[in-house]
Amino acid sequence: MSEDKQEGHLQRWLDGIERIGNKLPHPVVVFMILIAITMVISAIVAHTGASVSFFDAKSGEEQTVQAVSLLNGEGIRYIFNSAVENFTSFAPLGTVLVAMLGVGVAEGSGLIGTALRKLISKVPHSLLTAVVVFAGIVSNIASDAGYVVVVPLGAIMFASAKRHPLAGLAAAFAGVSGGFSANLMFGPTDAILVGITNEALQSVGADANVLITSNWYFLIASTILLVIVGTIITEHVVEPHLGEYHGNYDAYEADEVTDTENRGLRNAGIALLLSFVGVFLLLNPWFGPLQEVDPTTHQKTLDNFMMTGLIFMLFLLFAIPGLVYGRTVGKINDSSDFVDMMADAMKSMGGYLVLSFFAAQLIAYFSYTNLGVLIASKGAEFLQNWHITGIPLVILFILFSAFINLFMGSASAKWAILAPIFVPMFIQVGLSPEMTQMAYRIADSSTNIITPLMSYFAMILVFMQRYDKDSGLGTLISTMLPYSMSFLVSWAILLLIWFVLQLPLGPGASVFI
Repeated sequence: MSEDKQEGHLQRWLDGIERIGNKLPHPVVVFMILIAITMVISAIVAHTGASVSFFDAKSGEEQTVQAVSLLNGEGIRYIFNSAVENFTSFAPLGTVLVAMLGVGVAEGSGLIGTALRKLISKVPHSLLTAVVVFAGIVSNIASDAGYVVVVPLGAIMFASAKRHPLAGLAAAFAGVSGGFSANLMFGPTDAILVGITNEALQSVGADANVLITSNWYFLIASTILLVIVGTIITEHVVEPHLGEYHGNYDAYEADEVTDTENRGLRNAGIALLLSFVGVFLLLNPWFGPLQEVDPTTHQKTLDNFMMTGLIFMLFLLFAIPGLVYGRTVGKINDSSDFVDMMADAMKSMGGYLVLSFFAAQLIAYFSYTNLGVLIASKGAEFLQNWHITGIPLVILFILFSAFINLFMGSASAKWAILAPIFVPMFIQVGLSPEMTQMAYRIADSSTNIITPLMSYFAMILVFMQRYDKDSGLGTLISTMLPYSMSFLVSWAILLLIWFVLQLPLGPGASVFI
């Protein structure tokens, strides 16, 4: 079959997924339908008395979990009594809104637009896609910050280059979320997963200890691989699938940067540099007040800051240079201008707030009913009973974990359930805990970008609708599906190459025991 015919079949397949998906009602109504389905299934499964027992590596205790119904008295009380808390405690909500306050100042003052025009003039168009994907991947060192910063900027960068903004958004989203377990440096996610892996080892009395650097070499190779794959998929699959952009490129016209704007960029750069100096003073390991002493290890740590405080720092790192730039070019003349820019940013998030309310309820209900835990545990038990070893075991484990990821968004929650089962199981067949952990991370990242149960999925959909009001779940899923499948396959192949060649996954971390 010729390459053109293969591409034609692929485009028709993606178009079909998009049409079917977009024939569904508004995404808010889709979440309502999923909530209703979850309620009914929870009642049926709870009626059967389904339960699982497993060792939870997070708590270090044996856990017995039963299916919980949402349609009995207790469940109905939970629905009513938890609705507000589910919404206000929805993890992406505060992250997005706080970050958008700072982004609103930087965008409203013109700083982001001018900086991107300057950047576009410096970056060759042939490298733009790779730069966007790479920026998305490395942004995960800052936990979830990439979702609210890199993803919308990816769309703007493509629009500035007169390319389809949704392709830029998709490339950035693929890097941020699909490539969440790749980077040039280890970060908070590594620390969390390694802690769970070590708990799983201790639970079976294994004389081993996994380090935070355990997957470092493989993460670097993964970054290179995913940038290449993400670039190819964007330029040869996603952009042709999206077709011609019918929006207005004029707003992103890359005009020549004026002397005043250059002066504004210089002043904003100085403000950003001074802000970084201030951050360093707050973070430095000698006397920085943001350093905390871990009560268990008695070591200084920035874990709390990296998980929660980082978003407020991002707000400052956008708002301060934005304010300085706005003052320089005359966009901010008084405090009202400054506040209005933040208020305008919040106005644009109205649709996201509505969608977030229902997304938060669905995710909370799935957690309350224990359906995700039951699927994960029963599936792990089924896979364990197959008694498969070697490469087939690694492949099946990756496919299984990728499937489970569609129902449980939290990487640490899934690993807390799966690690006590699969880490000892892989050790029995001669595979190291580091290998098991990396196989899981590949699967966990690859299908993030196609499941509505991923916390930031609703936000990405809202960003997408800024450029195409008619886009829906079908558009988003059909756009991200080629990235998801390509990342999963190519990344798994890379791990198998590591397996066959017995290359170290990190310093002192081998594939085999």
